[in-house]
Amino acid sequence: MQSVAHDAAGLRRFVLHLPAGHDERVASAPFCVTQWYFDDLERLEAALQPGGAIQAAADSIAATVDECTLLQQAMAVRKFPTPHASDTHDERCTYLVSYEGEAHDFNAWLTHYLTHHPPLMTQLPGIRELEIYTRIDYRSALKHTRATAMQRNKVVFDDVASLDAALASPVRARMKADFDSFPPYSGATPHYPMHSIYGNLTRE
Repeated sequence: MQSVAHDAAGLRRFVLHLPAGHDERVASAPFCVTQWYFDDLERLEAALQPGGAIQAAADSIAATVDECTLLQQAMAVRKFPTPHASDTHDERCTYLVSYEGEAHDFNAWLTHYLTHHPPLMTQLPGIRELEIYTRIDYRSALKHTRATAMQRNKVVFDDVASLDAALASPVRARMKADFDSFPPYSGATPHYPMHSIYGNLTRE
């Protein structure tokens, strides 16, 4: 899959996530998640057309994994600086979060979330990356079901032990208190620890 990503025109970054850890959070985790980062929506849509890189990768997964259900979603990326950021990495541990329901007032929700939650999240001990995603409209020739998550997040750490230490820190309690003050929202919010492998997209 990484070799397919390497040839995708306009792709800036590729990450493969596989389930990590051995607790109840992993039991229902997706068997894999791929992230394809494009600066240009037109380049992303081209990769989603017949013969495109993402189309080829999706076909490869469907052919090798029995009875898998593939989902697709294009999202805008908001990246936040973290105190322990590092550009040198091949593998990490990522905590993926999905808000799969709907806020009663999405503008109020997003305004509160982006104002109050990232400043807390960046205080998590050992955090390497923080990204928040919101859905966008896009063209795709993939036949796979479109996911409709209202918002997704990811926080990245060196390994599972670092993630567990962050989740046990006092910062997590402050995040929970802020979560309880969010504008009205209804729906599932699954959290998955994942082992993340970063593709090498260095090009001449």
